[in-house]
Amino acid sequence: MKKVNFLSTLLIVSFALTKINAQAPAPKRAGYEGPNKLNTWALTITPALTQFYGDLRQHDFKLGPEEHLTGGLGLALHKQVSPIFGASLNFWTGNLNGSKQRIYNAHFESKGFLQTSINAHANLKPILFGYDKLKRWKWDVYVGYGYMWFNSKVYRLGTNNGTLLISSNTNRSSKTAGEWERDGSTYTREIVVPIGSAIHFEVSPRIDIGLDFTLNHVNSEKLDVTYGGGGADQYPRQDIWLFRKGDSKQDKWGSVGLAITYKMGKSAVMAKKDAKGNWVHDPAKGRYHLRYTNPLALIPPPYNPTMKEADSIAKANMPKPVDPRLFTDSDGDGVADLFDKEPSTPANSIVSGGGVAMDLDKYIKDIIARNLPKEECEAMFGNIEFDTDKAIVKDPSQQILRQVIDLLNLRPNCRAIIVGHTDARASDNYNVQLSKRRVEAAKRYLIRNGLQDPSRITLEYYGELRPLADNKSVEGMSRNRRVEIRILPMNDLRSTYPAGFRTGKKKEQEATKPAREKRQR
Repeated sequence: MKKVNFLSTLLIVSFALTKINAQAPAPKRAGYEGPNKLNTWALTITPALTQFYGDLRQHDFKLGPEEHLTGGLGLALHKQVSPIFGASLNFWTGNLNGSKQRIYNAHFESKGFLQTSINAHANLKPILFGYDKLKRWKWDVYVGYGYMWFNSKVYRLGTNNGTLLISSNTNRSSKTAGEWERDGSTYTREIVVPIGSAIHFEVSPRIDIGLDFTLNHVNSEKLDVTYGGGGADQYPRQDIWLFRKGDSKQDKWGSVGLAITYKMGKSAVMAKKDAKGNWVHDPAKGRYHLRYTNPLALIPPPYNPTMKEADSIAKANMPKPVDPRLFTDSDGDGVADLFDKEPSTPANSIVSGGGVAMDLDKYIKDIIARNLPKEECEAMFGNIEFDTDKAIVKDPSQQILRQVIDLLNLRPNCRAIIVGHTDARASDNYNVQLSKRRVEAAKRYLIRNGLQDPSRITLEYYGELRPLADNKSVEGMSRNRRVEIRILPMNDLRSTYPAGFRTGKKKEQEATKPAREKRQR
């Protein structure tokens, strides 16, 4: 019997755990441990009336001779695993008595018994009625496994407890437990299997009240120290402790009590009804208890805006328009119109950082004439022209490069940055290599024509990544094929060359094409 009860309990608990997710599925990261957490622990105290069922029992629903009402007190710690399944650790203490005049002419008392068990619970309310009907109610059925410790004494009827017939704590009482050697021990131990049902009502976010009905099956017919069969010499015989099976069934005891539950946890709240009579859960207000809440109810439904709402949202989040002058360079001097102080300088002009045309010869002469401090360097841009798909400096641009040589030789505290660009009529890789060859050609020209310190030349090349104009027209592509020169102080180690802007969609990198692609530019 012990093994059967234990295996049955394991099967029930295993079935409960395997069905948790199927009964109350919780989306990933939105369940009991997700962002919308729920409270899961509760503590229940149950004052109850107790009743014995066994050999020394005259009537089932009324008191027999020399019987009186008995009671007990239960304490349970609950853990709700899902809205349907849960578990509890239970403790009971109380009194039992019973009597039977026929056959036995005896009654028994078992005062201060103790019992503990682990119970598995199933909430039938959401299974039978759903989560939203009878929202405040919870109907549990449960089964458990545990141990009971009792000290029973049998007295002869009519002697006012004066004649003790037999007691469970005799020098052989250890045999009722089957394994303990505790002669004269106060209690006898037996396995017990509680089966019951409880109905709870949610009074407040913290308190539930309800009724609890339990029938405890004790794995012995000797709770009343009587094993059946009767006869005048039932009690003088000590072979009651020899596990002899009598004519009666195993003993039971039951209870009916008022269950008062305190729901533990942080920021406890409970569901409310809205104006339409629907139950509403708002996780922002606090934590709901899993005893009464389906975790799916805490997940708001997806928002599907109408076309009108989507249009208004898009307009509200649309970025402010960018000044188009930031993307254009009308005179092709390398300075965007937004910052260009002279937006109509002639082609191939040498300009300052503000787009103002400069006379390089006059500038150099003024430097010599005024004998300016050596730490001053004026930033300038120059445009060096190349033929299509070529890296040979054209004659008109050679004069600009010779002026740069004179300036750098005159001012050793200055350095030059040569920046190369192309149009977009080839792959990105090919254009980068072409711009690299052009800036290297400009550097070679400076060195071969008298630049005294080549280490002051820095090369940068960007291919088609920083266009000045749209690459869809011949004029625009011509403006994009350029090499720019900027003069900076030697102590300015970081390049301040302004970032360019793409006017067209960047082409996919053609990884399978060779680096030297023969295409007209």
